[in-house]
Amino acid sequence: MKKSRTHLPHYVIVKAPGLLPMLYKISELSMELKVPDRTLRDWLKIGAPYIRNNGEGIWINGQEFARWVAGQRKPKQERKLTCSQGYCMRCNKIVELVDPKIIPLKGKLVNIRGICPDCAGIVNRGDRLPNTSIEKTVTTVL
Repeated sequence: MKKSRTHLPHYVIVKAPGLLPMLYKISELSMELKVPDRTLRDWLKIGAPYIRNNGEGIWINGQEFARWVAGQRKPKQERKLTCSQGYCMRCNKIVELVDPKIIPLKGKLVNIRGICPDCAGIVNRGDRLPNTSIEKTVTTVL
């Protein structure tokens, strides 16, 4: 079964790592994170860690909650593109460019222009040249 992620506001993601290693009441944590009590209770229902004592009080450990928030974030994806790849804005994905051409701009900056194989749209992307000479590596397009 796939683990579902909860959409958390950016300010919760930023503030959660700063929570103290202590037990918070729902009202205290909601004031600290600036979210409504109801939202915090909904997060508890879907898996945020908490402790319930005998008097029906709910306590939330700050560091455990911060770890739960970190687990809800999407992992960062490393997207290093090769010289023949680009991001097609029509298809919303990384594609292998058809007939890529390198157009020099200024200094080491170049524009790589090609055609998307799926939608036949023009894809442009910027890049930097390595430390080799520009005349050897650049094919200019007029």
